[in-house]
Amino acid sequence: MARQYNWKTGCDVEATLSVIGGRWKPILICHLLDGRKRFGELRRLTPNATERMITLQLRELEADGVLSRHVYAEVPPRVEYELTEFGRSLEPLLLLMQEWGRGFKARRLAEEAEAEPSVDIA
Repeated sequence: MARQYNWKTGCDVEATLSVIGGRWKPILICHLLDGRKRFGELRRLTPNATERMITLQLRELEADGVLSRHVYAEVPPRVEYELTEFGRSLEPLLLLMQEWGRGFKARRLAEEAEAEPSVDIA
């Protein structure tokens, strides 16, 4: 992982973002809050992410100890991911982000509804 972060003097928020930052990491973690998932399930749950990006994000999360990867010796190979205890500690943070996002979306939708010109049908 090519991330540059000074663990001795860096900002604590920066430390958090170095682990969960990125477009797909928080989304993947949220899906894993429900329990162990196979790679194909995670791919279906994040249709806008490429397979390569999901793989990269999962590898970084695994390297940081947020999730564990279970490989089963089957044909075809089966790989499952689940949050570690450390990864589960992110749940309150992600739930707050989810709540904030819900409010933000509602605010934006209300603003858009006010901005739309009303059509009078006579």
